[in-house]
Amino acid sequence: MQNRTPTLLLVAFLLAIAYASFFTDWFRSQTIRIIVQHRPIPQRIDPKRTSDIDPVFPISFAFYEKFEFTSIKVVKTSDLTTEKFPTPLWQVVSETNSRPTKAIVYGVAPAGMHAAVEDALPQPLSPGTSYTLFLQAGKQQGSTNFVPLKATLARH
Repeated sequence: MQNRTPTLLLVAFLLAIAYASFFTDWFRSQTIRIIVQHRPIPQRIDPKRTSDIDPVFPISFAFYEKFEFTSIKVVKTSDLTTEKFPTPLWQVVSETNSRPTKAIVYGVAPAGMHAAVEDALPQPLSPGTSYTLFLQAGKQQGSTNFVPLKATLARH
């Protein structure tokens, strides 16, 4: 009976490790869960508008918890398949600490973050084109694809 005790303890310990690795998130890197939200706000017609790109509804990204982001980047999904390092349409980084945030809007840098390239502005999105959002908050990462919707224009 005393010879079985160390063996049973070892089996119980191995089962506990197996349970923790397969049925819990203790040893996995956390991913950021992202909710894409299209904001159907009619866009005003800009009389000085020179771009031939149709305007899109504003897009926001919500998260299940607050994150202190270190990097936010948006690229065309088609560029990911053809280029190793695609040019981002919008990229902001945090050198030190950014404020914890639970939602962001495309083109609006969260508090504590700035453009990765000095004076770079977010590029306009095209309706019907697929884009990929990449997020990093310390060791946590997340990504999602989204397709902007063509905005309706309001004449005022």
